[in-house]
Amino acid sequence: MSYLDLNPGAVSRTAWSIGPRLWILPVLGAALVALGLLAPDATVAAGAHAAGATLIAVAGLLRGGELLATWRRNRALASIADFVANDAVPCLITDATGALRLQNAAADRFFGAGVHETLAAALRSMIANPAAVVGRLHDRALTSGTAREDVVTRKGQLRVSAQRIGRRALLWRIEPFADRAAASGGGEALGVPRLTVGRGGAVLFMNDAARRLTGGRVRTLDAIFDAPPVFGEVARVAGADGPVNCLVARVEGGGRDELYLFPAPEGRSVAPPVGDVENLPVALLKLAPDGRLLMANAHARLLLRLDEGERRTLGELTEGLGRPISVWLEEALRGQGANRSEFLRLRRRSEDVFVQVTLSRSEEGGEPVLLAVLNDATELKTLESQFVQSQKMQAIGQLAGGIAHDFNNLLTAISGHCDLLLRRHDEGDPDYADLIQVSQNANRAAALVTQLLAFSRKQTLSLELLDLRDTLSDITHLLNRLVGERITLSFSHDADLPPLRLDKRQLEQVMMNLVVNARDAMPEGGEIRIETERLTLSEPLRRGRAEVPAGDYALVRVTDEGAGIPPEQLDKIFEPFFTTKRTGEGTGLGLSTVYGIVKQTGGFVFADSAPGAGTTFLIYLPIPADTPVARPDPADTPEPPEPERRDGVVLLVEDETPVRAFASRALRLSGHTVLEACSAEEALDMVRDGDMAVDVFVTDVVMPGMDGPSWVREALKERPEARVVFVSGYAQDSFEPGEIQVPNAVFLPKPFSLEDLTRTVQRQLH
Repeated sequence: MSYLDLNPGAVSRTAWSIGPRLWILPVLGAALVALGLLAPDATVAAGAHAAGATLIAVAGLLRGGELLATWRRNRALASIADFVANDAVPCLITDATGALRLQNAAADRFFGAGVHETLAAALRSMIANPAAVVGRLHDRALTSGTAREDVVTRKGQLRVSAQRIGRRALLWRIEPFADRAAASGGGEALGVPRLTVGRGGAVLFMNDAARRLTGGRVRTLDAIFDAPPVFGEVARVAGADGPVNCLVARVEGGGRDELYLFPAPEGRSVAPPVGDVENLPVALLKLAPDGRLLMANAHARLLLRLDEGERRTLGELTEGLGRPISVWLEEALRGQGANRSEFLRLRRRSEDVFVQVTLSRSEEGGEPVLLAVLNDATELKTLESQFVQSQKMQAIGQLAGGIAHDFNNLLTAISGHCDLLLRRHDEGDPDYADLIQVSQNANRAAALVTQLLAFSRKQTLSLELLDLRDTLSDITHLLNRLVGERITLSFSHDADLPPLRLDKRQLEQVMMNLVVNARDAMPEGGEIRIETERLTLSEPLRRGRAEVPAGDYALVRVTDEGAGIPPEQLDKIFEPFFTTKRTGEGTGLGLSTVYGIVKQTGGFVFADSAPGAGTTFLIYLPIPADTPVARPDPADTPEPPEPERRDGVVLLVEDETPVRAFASRALRLSGHTVLEACSAEEALDMVRDGDMAVDVFVTDVVMPGMDGPSWVREALKERPEARVVFVSGYAQDSFEPGEIQVPNAVFLPKPFSLEDLTRTVQRQLH
């Protein structure tokens, strides 16, 4: 019998929800039948008879479903009752509402006479706050399938565990024992002081050895330690006969931690005998001065993957110290940096496992030895590596943005002067082809800079409402050329997909990068599938450290049939310059560019892959709330006519000399009068000259001293009629909101061509 039968099916849930009102259906059905008998019209009578019969049949079906669910539930309960009837441990079953449905004979004896509606009510006479304990375990068991917690009572301890059966029912086991350590062969039986500590530093339990050490029962850790203890290191303990130095080890237990207090070595052997520490739940080692392993208890052997009796050196078992382990051992033997912890990685584990190792000097038979306490620090090191990774990504992003700014200045000068040379050479000139090559390679360099800006999320986006299906159809021919003849490209689109607010050029870049990545993963050929789907998230979606908020999204899947991505590389694929291709075959910027563009658009991108099973990239693009029902086709919108040509006076402010030289020559060739300034302060001095007429300010945004927007605001007080063109190697979105918001101003990103500059200035003159 499946435990799922403890939960009602679809029909029975409906019957339960209307159970008290089920009688209404047959009454209404009978009334409709009677109405049909009295109706003079045959059509009305037939309709009334049919409706009445339907209601009576539905009532019968729901009643039958309710009876069937009750029978199945009772049969399931009977099966579980037979399974746990003779269990010596008290067992109980609660339903989806938390009500007690069944308990075995051991539970009857344990809880005594009386009827309890809930488990919390049954435990009320034993623990202080049973509702909180039961509630915690209930939620954890429904989420992960199982949960367990040890609860301290006046008579000892209870181990309360919950196991999910079906969707909402739970099987509970209540295991009483006088002392967990004694039951498990732990520290109590060995005479090691042990404390059970709850939240807030409350001491919930002390064994006899701990009471003897401290002189009695204490309530909080503050009464034991002079300062908060550092686990794995020596701390001063307030003993019955004065302060005592103890090595503190912790075993985490889900809100209730176990603390073990070992004597700290002070010039003579205090290492407990091997038999005493074998079963302690703390990893302990005894090392020779050269690092050879003299003793390892059971917990240490399990952690280090050692066979019993196997003798290795600490250097063979661990790595990652950053200096020779022999030097660290010598320092510990000399007492230098006493009790200072080091973090090491275990060599014999396929996954990354880190331990915090604390060494203490001791003596055995007159010979020096080292005692090592090992604490699992994997979670701490994982958090640390994630933090370092986020800092590294932020630093690379800032570096990429700065490099892109400097490159854009250089490319503006190169491509601009190349445009000037091309104006003096026609296609028959021998130098024309060389100049075209210079221009094309400058454009390729500009595209690479765009990728850097995309990664650092500092590029300027031109957002517009796009039909995702039409946009992908427009680039199908380009994608087919990219994949070649051995790879098939297929599309599947959701018909109910509304327009999205995206930058068309950047979306095309994302799709090309993903398709090229999929192509390179299938050198023998295969199929690349591109699918779109409208998706509504009713609750946030968590993927690793990312959380996709609830809402409406357009989901784009790009799936290949390649070899897949190994798990150890899956978390690194969006890092800049990370590539698995051979040198010269890839820049490592393709997927990082995808990540930057999608994040700047407000979306999310993830990858699902397994070796041999291909890879699927999933892109979640938010659907705008103000999506219009229809919008005109951009192709039907006529281009604005070019303004009539007009010459004007342009004040050019640029601190980069090559850029200023190109821009001034380009504007003069277009018939404008150009005034040049290399700084904002010089430009303000020129503006204050009342005899000088200026029509347009063309200024860099970021300059030494006063920046572009600041001096322009000052200048507009003198020349309010002047128009402004801001130019910058940084993207417009990288500036603070309102920083470059100036009346009658436009933004021209670098690198710009001669035509871009002259056309922008000409439009500002009209």
